[in-house]
Amino acid sequence: MSDADAARRKQDFENGLNGSDAQVASFEGHEKTFVDRLQHFLHANPTMVPIIVLLLSVAAFGVIAGGNFFSAFNLSLIMQQVSIIGILAAAQSLVILTAGIDLSVGASMVLVSVIMGNLAVNMGVPTPLAIGIGFICGTLAGMLNGFFVTRVKLPPFIVTLGTWNIFFALNLWLSGAQSIRSQDIDATAPLLKFFGESVRIGGAQFTFGSILMVLIFAVLWYVLNRTAWGRHVYAVGDDKEAAELSGIRTDRTLVQVYAAAGLVCAIGAWAAIGRVGSVSPQSFQEANLQSITAVVIGGISLFGGRGSIIGPLVGALIVGVFNSGLRLAGVDVLWQVFAIGWLTIIAVAMDQWIRKVSA
Repeated sequence: MSDADAARRKQDFENGLNGSDAQVASFEGHEKTFVDRLQHFLHANPTMVPIIVLLLSVAAFGVIAGGNFFSAFNLSLIMQQVSIIGILAAAQSLVILTAGIDLSVGASMVLVSVIMGNLAVNMGVPTPLAIGIGFICGTLAGMLNGFFVTRVKLPPFIVTLGTWNIFFALNLWLSGAQSIRSQDIDATAPLLKFFGESVRIGGAQFTFGSILMVLIFAVLWYVLNRTAWGRHVYAVGDDKEAAELSGIRTDRTLVQVYAAAGLVCAIGAWAAIGRVGSVSPQSFQEANLQSITAVVIGGISLFGGRGSIIGPLVGALIVGVFNSGLRLAGVDVLWQVFAIGWLTIIAVAMDQWIRKVSA
């Protein structure tokens, strides 16, 4: 090869590199579309989706249902109606953040309420002690789920589906399929109905149960965002193997998560007695699915590791707004359920779209 040919090939090679660099620069400089920017924004702020949906829902039903929807009493009534589902959604969120799911939260809550009621009303145990024993039982129920998930290595779906049946059977056995009446609670253990009491603020009426729901979400927000344990929970949900390599004891964290979820369900059991006014083993039959609905609509990813704990609170309020607005508009209950079903599907589809955000 002559010196001239070598020089020409060297020049062609350098020109090719420069062209490639120009193409890369052109690609990197490509301006993102509005949809791309929106996708990135929602990926960085997943709670904004349910907040936007909530604001649009309130505005829409304010027009559809009329002025009664915006009354202080109706808005506070929505808070009351979603208080128990909201508390269960808080418990469910902890598990879903670890890429798991807990189908037993509703049955666990009812079981603890039956235990509290039987101890305090039928067996004469001091009410504070009965409530404390209920808290312990709820925590142990959560730890049982965590044991099977971490030690026996069973899928969370199968484990909690099984414990849902176990807890439901125990409900019927301990209660004899009989409810504890409101009058009996008032006569022997009125403290069980504490969270059913209310306080008036202007035209609004807030039960202690709805205030409790907000406090639970506030505490969990602090724990998940301001403590090392909270960072471990997100890390386990995002990538368990990577979390293990970084030194996190993932199995212990998972057991703690299920135990914490069980404790939150037990607190919800106390609030549920106040909400219903009695103890029934047949109550809150759809609580499991409703809690998952609130979590999904609230923007917490079913794949784990992403989402804010405040989202499920907003998700529960969205469900309450839909139910209240459609009811005031005269829509049949059947179509209320229909609307919530579509809302859930859209929320999951939205989550998958946000997860596909390009770097």
